[in-house]
Amino acid sequence: MYRKFNSKQIVIWISALVIGMLLGGMGMAWIKVMADFIATVYTRLFQFLAVPTIALAVASTLASLGSREETGRIFRRTLVYTLLTTLTAAVVGLLLFIVVQPESLPVGMVAEGGENVPGDLKDVSYYDHFLKVVPNNIIAPFLEGNVLSVLLLSAAVGIALAKMPDSAGKRTVMDGISGLQEVLFVLIRALIWALPLGIVAYAAQLSAELSAGMMAESIGRYVAVIVGGNVLQFVLVLPLFLLSRGLNPLRTFRCMSPAVLMAFFTKSSAATLPVTMQCAEERMGVDGRVSRFVLPICTTINMNGCAAFILVTSLFVMQNGGIALTPLTMAVCVLIAVVSAIGNAGVPMGCYFLTLSLMSGMNMPVGIMGIILPVYTVIDMMETAENVWSDSCVCAMVDKDLTIRS
Repeated sequence: MYRKFNSKQIVIWISALVIGMLLGGMGMAWIKVMADFIATVYTRLFQFLAVPTIALAVASTLASLGSREETGRIFRRTLVYTLLTTLTAAVVGLLLFIVVQPESLPVGMVAEGGENVPGDLKDVSYYDHFLKVVPNNIIAPFLEGNVLSVLLLSAAVGIALAKMPDSAGKRTVMDGISGLQEVLFVLIRALIWALPLGIVAYAAQLSAELSAGMMAESIGRYVAVIVGGNVLQFVLVLPLFLLSRGLNPLRTFRCMSPAVLMAFFTKSSAATLPVTMQCAEERMGVDGRVSRFVLPICTTINMNGCAAFILVTSLFVMQNGGIALTPLTMAVCVLIAVVSAIGNAGVPMGCYFLTLSLMSGMNMPVGIMGIILPVYTVIDMMETAENVWSDSCVCAMVDKDLTIRS
């Protein structure tokens, strides 16, 4: 059931945000160490809950819905809304790139930036990234936190359970999955209750990074395009999608604000998934069969912010590499950005890694990625918040569509 808006809780979150920003801005070493420790603990705890949440949610939903027409409708609508919002995000980024026209960087600066490119990411190909999605054993995806592999495994288990004839064994497995889900949601509520402490730590980290001068003036126009695209998608495009389905954007955001806030600081939509599901079901009142099927899928494939980043960054790097950005080239880049974003795993640095892999494969000047790296922390925060907000919007729209049909 939907819980009424708790203004006291939001006041606590905002207060924690302000306190954290003030502490981080003080520049004291011990505060930074403490903030890093607390933030890491919170992120690890949410990541710990994220993988089993995805596995249990998808498996139980597919097992309960089975091969019924309702399952197909949910999946089709999820896929359509995901593609529409992701494509729109890429197009918005393209339009801003054309209007703002970021300038090419000096050759010497690009060469120096190459020293900052993470070697372990540069040496891994885009092909290898997708090959790892296919698991070679049932344990590895859970140990590695490979979200796409976990999604495939859980979907297979759910479909297998749906196809099984009703028996004592099947009921035992389903009861076990249901019981584990209840345990997870108790743990999730406990973490949300303690979230203000995590917000203080995350905000202190952000404030310290901003105080250190993270925004490089030399790539100001590029940053403006990325930030502007995220803001437009967040405050204009996605609310228009909601309005087109008869949903109130303000109410939807109000219900999902804890998840969006959590995503902003953790920089991981997968780690935020437990909070997103809890908010969708208990604050927004979404049917559990919808939220536990749609949100894990969206966490894996619905990457609005990532699509915009891959597109704009690819165009920026290609421009610096002397590639003529013709309308056909830009259109192809939009398609590549959308497909690449769908393959992102919802983890920190995911978009950066995908773009680096693409540009390395095209022999582009990847030194620019080293120049971007210092500002990517803030960009990643905005993108992840946008991704979770988009996941929430898709979930709300699918739930509304099914409600109308029923």
